[in-house]
Amino acid sequence: MTTGAQAIYIVDDDPAVRDALAVVFEMEGFAVETFEDGDTFVEAARLKAPASVILDVHMPGRSGIDVLKALSADHYDAPIFIISGQGDIPMAVEAIRNGAFDFIEKPFNAVTVVDRVREGIAATRARSQTQSDLPGDFAGAEQLTRREREVLSEITSGASNKEAGRSLGISPRTVEVHRARIMEKLGARNAADLVRIVLGR
Repeated sequence: MTTGAQAIYIVDDDPAVRDALAVVFEMEGFAVETFEDGDTFVEAARLKAPASVILDVHMPGRSGIDVLKALSADHYDAPIFIISGQGDIPMAVEAIRNGAFDFIEKPFNAVTVVDRVREGIAATRARSQTQSDLPGDFAGAEQLTRREREVLSEITSGASNKEAGRSLGISPRTVEVHRARIMEKLGARNAADLVRIVLGR
């Protein structure tokens, strides 16, 4: 798989959304490819990983969740942002659990989306250059996804949801989703439990 350093893939069945986002990203110097359905995108995404992906959760045929599963999004080389309506929070949570990097609620400001994507790209690159501070042998470690391990590393170092989100380039709400999932997987009741489990104290 080759990587397009500054390519952005936009996947949305609504041409107005695709066009609006494409114009803004192109004005910011990104190369943009747009896709109107999940199947076409998955074929392209398997051949070449862009710098980031913006993916609508509701599309005819293959939904955004189906696309995340098809790509094994948690192991995909680029951060994938899910676009979700305000009433779609449960769907957005499911997307995060299936490997989405973060979610963006509609209606959105296109310039804000560009800023969020830039932060996500920078955070993904920074993390790929550093090793996790977590020991790998605590009970339940094998159950955690790469992103959950990153969030757990922030939590066990004492970061708040806001601080962890800033460090990882995701929203505090997304950190909360990951935190809840980590606690569920590891059987922890609170942050102190997580530290005890991870550090064996």
